[in-house]
Amino acid sequence: MEIVVFGAGSLGSLVGGVLAREHDVTLVARPAHAEAVRIGGLTVTGAVDLHVSPSATTDSRGLAADLAIVTVKAADTPTAADALATGSFDAVLSLQNGMGNEETLADRLEPPVLAGTATYGAILQEPGVAECTGQGEVVLGTRTGGRAPLAERIGNAFDAAGLETTVAGDMPRRRWEKLAVNAAINPVTALSNVDNGAVLEPPAADLARSAAWETARVARACDVSLSDREATAAMERVAADTAANTSSMRQDVLAGRRTEIDAINGYVVDRAADHDCAVPTNRTLTALIRSWERGVGHR
Repeated sequence: MEIVVFGAGSLGSLVGGVLAREHDVTLVARPAHAEAVRIGGLTVTGAVDLHVSPSATTDSRGLAADLAIVTVKAADTPTAADALATGSFDAVLSLQNGMGNEETLADRLEPPVLAGTATYGAILQEPGVAECTGQGEVVLGTRTGGRAPLAERIGNAFDAAGLETTVAGDMPRRRWEKLAVNAAINPVTALSNVDNGAVLEPPAADLARSAAWETARVARACDVSLSDREATAAMERVAADTAANTSSMRQDVLAGRRTEIDAINGYVVDRAADHDCAVPTNRTLTALIRSWERGVGHR
C-alpha cells in the first residue's frame, strides 16, 4: 500500500516508520527532519526499535497514494486539508488529538475520511530519530460508526506491518472516550508540569476525574453512550500505561508552542453550551491554558 503521513512529527514518524517496514511510505515533515530522513533514513528507538528508509518531503501539495494519514496539530487541520485537496488519495485517516478534525477534513476533501485514535507514546528526539515511549494501539473506523470494507483493508495493511490495530464499528463512542482521556490528562499535566501518572494520585486525581466525568456527560447529551465509569476507567488505564510519559500538551507548553486545547477541553465546553450542560472543570482548564497561550503570543 502507498501511504503518505501528513505531519510526520513524533507520532507520525513512529506510525510511518512502522508502516514503512511493509509499505511504500512518504513522510511530509519539517525541513530538518525530512532532510535527515532522506540522507540517513528514519530511526525509531525505545519500545519500538527499527531503522527504515521511507521517502520524505516538505512539499505537501500534489501527492498521490492509497492512503493519507493526518497527524498534524488540530489548529493546522484546515491547512492540511487544503494541501491534501491538491493530491489524489483513495482514503484519508485522521490520527489526531481532539475532536472536529475529521469533519474539517471531510468538508474539504472528496475521498472518504476515517476516524482513528492512537495510544502509542512518541517523542521526536532529533531530526531523523523518533522514540516510542510506550506501546499502544491504533483504532480506526468510519466516522459515524458501522463496519466498512475500506476500514478493514486499511486495518489489515497496518497489522501486516506490525502496527497493533483494531478496526472498530463504534468510533463515535471511542472518539469521545479518547476525548475524555485527553481532557483529563493533557491540561492537568501541562499546567502542573508533571508526568501522566500524577493524575492517578491526589490532588491531581480529583481534577482529572472531574474533567473525564464532565466529558462523558456531554457525550451522552450528544447521543453517544459513554458512562462516567467508562470514561474514568479509560483515563486511569492510559495514565497507568503511560505513567512516565510527558503528555502532548505538556510537551507543547514546555516548548512554548500553541496547544490543542481548543480541540480537547475547548470542544467539551463548546458542545456543553449547545446542550446546556455544566462543565466547570473543563471550562477552568480551558481558560487557564488559553491564558498561557495568550501570554506567550499564540492568541
